[in-house]
Amino acid sequence: MIFRTATRSDLAAIIALLTDEETVLDPAVIEVDEPYAKAFEAIDADGRNEMMVLDEGDGTVLGCLQLTYIPGLGRHGEERALIEAVRIRADRRGAGVGREMLVQAIDRARGRGCTLVQLTSDKRRVEAHRFYGSLGFVRSHDGFKLPL
Repeated sequence: MIFRTATRSDLAAIIALLTDEETVLDPAVIEVDEPYAKAFEAIDADGRNEMMVLDEGDGTVLGCLQLTYIPGLGRHGEERALIEAVRIRADRRGAGVGREMLVQAIDRARGRGCTLVQLTSDKRRVEAHRFYGSLGFVRSHDGFKLPL
């Protein structure tokens, strides 16, 4: 498996992962419309954002996540990494694929000089919370969202 930066050709597979967590959607049936294309281009062009994929080795995308690097004054100028949009293909969960992807993302953030990695997870995703805890993540804050 290869943990790598996503390319435009991975976009349909990423959207498939983010669209439905419980089933395996064929990327060929996914419409990559203008909003998705623009969002991907913005991430790709931003040096503080990386869309990453876990590739089977043959171009098949098994998982994805977005890493965002955040400078801050609150930690004495140290940079932190935010992990978002974490998904593993439904038929590959439970085999260590997600662990491999997250470990590599954490190593990538550490290599960049980040001193903290943070993420949020929907309160209903109890299994995901156990998984993140097994990687050393600690519940330390309550998160809030305001739809605009």
